[in-house]
Amino acid sequence: MLGPTHFRLLNEEGEVSNAAAWNDPAREKLWLYHLHYFDDLAAEGAGERSEWHRMLIARWVAENPMDHGNGWEPYPLARRIVNWVKWALAGNDLPPGAAENLALQARWLRRHLEWHLLGNHLLADAKALIFAGLFFNGDEAEGWLSRGAAIFSHQLGEQVLADGGHVERSPMYHAQVLTDTLDVVTALQTYPDIQFEERKALQERCIETSERMMIWSAIMRHPDGEIALLNDAAFGEAATPGTLADYPKTVPATYFHSLKETGYIRAECGDMVAFLDTAPIGPDYLPGHAHADTLSFELSLGRQRVIVDSGVSRYGEGPERLWQRGTAAHNTVTIDGQDSSEVWGSFRVARRAYPRDLRIDEREGVVSCAHDGYRRLPGKPVHRREWRFREKGLEVHDTIDGEFREAVGRLHFHPEVRVLPCLEEDGNTGMLLLPDGRQTRWRIIKGRGSLIETTWHPEFGLSIPNRCLEINFADRETAIDLTW
Repeated sequence: MLGPTHFRLLNEEGEVSNAAAWNDPAREKLWLYHLHYFDDLAAEGAGERSEWHRMLIARWVAENPMDHGNGWEPYPLARRIVNWVKWALAGNDLPPGAAENLALQARWLRRHLEWHLLGNHLLADAKALIFAGLFFNGDEAEGWLSRGAAIFSHQLGEQVLADGGHVERSPMYHAQVLTDTLDVVTALQTYPDIQFEERKALQERCIETSERMMIWSAIMRHPDGEIALLNDAAFGEAATPGTLADYPKTVPATYFHSLKETGYIRAECGDMVAFLDTAPIGPDYLPGHAHADTLSFELSLGRQRVIVDSGVSRYGEGPERLWQRGTAAHNTVTIDGQDSSEVWGSFRVARRAYPRDLRIDEREGVVSCAHDGYRRLPGKPVHRREWRFREKGLEVHDTIDGEFREAVGRLHFHPEVRVLPCLEEDGNTGMLLLPDGRQTRWRIIKGRGSLIETTWHPEFGLSIPNRCLEINFADRETAIDLTW
């Protein structure tokens, strides 16, 4: 919040100076959602803006009648309830009528829980009922608290896998769910005298689950301290790992750390860290935040990201959203111009890829895996990939079983990595110059390479130019060797 009516949300500034602005049709839906969240009430330095916040809360009550507009949809409703309660608990006085309106919001949310969406949305709804049930007194508040606690505890058990990862396989939403879980623990500690049947079980479930989730986050953290940009994931939308709690400083000392239930693998050797995606795109019942990125990977050298997934900058329907979810935006292989999983709309997936034949050989430094996402094509091709790690290098070898017309592998480079001209006229050898002066050489062993211009999207509302190496298959395979 930059001023009483001025906001910067998703890297886009805007004025909210009249009632119509809360639901401005010229704005992206996600921008309006963020406006209604009231996240700034719990942001850094929020105390310095408390008068702006008080006026904004009063305006929201006056300008957003019940069941009208984006602000009464369940997810922004849930986020706002929590933020208003946090703001009040921080010592701020809600403006006249706001407490009554907050109770109306909780009552409305209780009747419109997002069972149709499940996932992180339903957890956020349940969290809001817990906060409202603790904040208010009376039989109705006790009902909110009991209902929210039962849903949150049960859904946490379903949505957080045994390895600590969230079922939607997005590091960003994993961080959001972890934040929600820690917030529930803190809320219960804030109200130690309020007893209810589910209290002990809920607190124990939240503490045990958050501990597993924090280990997962430490494993899936790049050396720069930020999340891997797998599936729908962007910086700035959830707390960074180091700000949530006392995260583990190191991960288990193994060459490969396989998060078996989630399907991600961390490879680490010296100052190289890579994240390999051998995961299903998400639960079959909830693929909304999935990308067609099976067998993609990201790689850092020291604190510098070198090979990056393209990230996400928007949720609205359109060609940009489709491209960001599509296979060509990731460090894997497209066959016959198709996506490995059929992403469509903003949050839809039809036929999807399933990984198979995973093999991890730590002694040899090799991970191999295949997927069946292209079996729907006439030649029923199967993509197989092998990562061969060594102390100062990596070879990525791709093969295709079955018939196909054309296939292309891609490596997307971080914008800060300078891609130097090819060293040979055939275009199959080149150099990457990192900001710290280190060099990484790449050599295409099989296939034919070319460099193209593309974009990287580390945050919503951002598109940063970067370069991508495309490798056209020679017969049924490609191989590229990187050394540093």
